[in-house]
Amino acid sequence: MTAEDEKIIKVFEPRTWNEIKTNDSWAIFKIMSEFVNGYETLSRIGPCVTIFGSARTKEDHPMYKYAEEIAFQLTQRGYGIITGGGPGIMEAGNRGARRGGGTSVGLNIELPFEQTSNPYIDHDKNLQFDYFFVRKVMFVKYSQGFIVMPGGFGTMDELFEALTLIQTNKIGKFPIVLFGKDYWGGLVEWLKKVVLYEKNINPEDLNLFHLVDEPSEAIKVIDEFYAKYLLRPNF
Repeated sequence: MTAEDEKIIKVFEPRTWNEIKTNDSWAIFKIMSEFVNGYETLSRIGPCVTIFGSARTKEDHPMYKYAEEIAFQLTQRGYGIITGGGPGIMEAGNRGARRGGGTSVGLNIELPFEQTSNPYIDHDKNLQFDYFFVRKVMFVKYSQGFIVMPGGFGTMDELFEALTLIQTNKIGKFPIVLFGKDYWGGLVEWLKKVVLYEKNINPEDLNLFHLVDEPSEAIKVIDEFYAKYLLRPNF
């Protein structure tokens, strides 16, 4: 039996109830530390827009270029940029922020693959998280808008988390932009033809997001929203 086999077996060895309770209790302190560190750092960043998208998008992909340009244009309007801190679309967002001279925040998550910090994050705003749920709180709490580029399960998780919180009035409404009609169009049609038809959402819920195809359209959604509402942090 190899050392690796022994590690795997040890993970599945029976634990007493006291051991489980002890481990869960100590995890609370790790969770608290992530919240405190996040709050202390992000409470000083000013108005920001979060850009979500796939970590797998390459530098020569059109969506990488679009994400970088959107981030750049947002910084010219006084916004900072928050991303998940990794490669792909996240790197593009931070890169655009750096090019525009704006605040560039990365909320990284420790994963067994894909996720490493990109080099365009401000050194004092590069946060590391073990817990997805703590990280998602930071995205929602300190963003004035979401730009959702093409991505996978993680991107969709973050999108629907925000939609649910707004729909249920747990947070105030803020602009959510789906970028890429070819990518997101099928999902939007399914929401209209199936989910709405089955009365699992209300017609007005479809107004919680905007589907666009050009960086200028994405910027316009943010600008028009805050032309009507006072721009302020979500806390």
